[in-house]
Amino acid sequence: MSEKHEHGNIKSLPESRLLIAFALTFSFMLVEFIGGYLTGSLALISDAMHMMTDAFALLLALIAIRAGKKAADYLKTYGYIRFEILAAMMNALILLAVAFYVLYEAYRRISATPDIQSVGMLIIATAGLIINLIAMQLLKNSKEESLNVKGAYLEVWADMLGSVGVIAGAVIIWLTGWLIVDSVIAVFIGFMVFPRTWILLKSCINILLQGTPENISINDIINEINSNEDIAGAHNVHLWALTQSNYVLTAHIIYKAGADHNKIRKSLTDIIHEKYDIDNITFQMEQEKPE
Repeated sequence: MSEKHEHGNIKSLPESRLLIAFALTFSFMLVEFIGGYLTGSLALISDAMHMMTDAFALLLALIAIRAGKKAADYLKTYGYIRFEILAAMMNALILLAVAFYVLYEAYRRISATPDIQSVGMLIIATAGLIINLIAMQLLKNSKEESLNVKGAYLEVWADMLGSVGVIAGAVIIWLTGWLIVDSVIAVFIGFMVFPRTWILLKSCINILLQGTPENISINDIINEINSNEDIAGAHNVHLWALTQSNYVLTAHIIYKAGADHNKIRKSLTDIIHEKYDIDNITFQMEQEKPE
């Protein structure tokens, strides 16, 4: 295919930063799992599970970026840029499953709370907080450019709050001996990610169903088209997104007899691109039929 029609390119994303964040997160995930088992802390295991989804999100982000850079061809005319939406949706579903598991495990511990080593729990959770802050800093500048990177950032952000909760729980257990606090913190970690995960999942579903982007009103697009005095009307107006920041607009434009349809098309394309940052615009021009 001609280079002018390749839609497989995506905005440059920091692969090196993602790779560093993945290595840090995956390594410490193993530390937290082992530490949670040795200390008997459900909150620490919960935090480790979140770090597992963080690591998976970062890995999928790296895969999505590589896939998204593959050139478009006649079988994949838009390339592979939508792979990041599938990856982000998978991340959201995994995170929801982990949260439900933690809630179930916390319920089981109501009747039998095991001994918890609060000092070891505190040390591991503090180290986890540091790792989360480093990973967040690495992802911060690119989280608005890709749903997949945004998903990874949200998971690291949620895990950062989880680490704070685990630290607080460890201190309380150390000072008071209230072991039930560990399960309460674990439940808190499970619940705090539901709203943000749902928002991410809803955005992914909207894109996969080719819904109108949430930040653009299709009525505004139609009004923009109809504001041109040489246009008699428009129909079959469709607006959807390939990825979070890659929009597509198609429409049938009815122009008045005697008007220059090429001039109209170029003017509309330039205005809509400038106002709404839509790159992929296709107008089918139809002359108004005489009455």
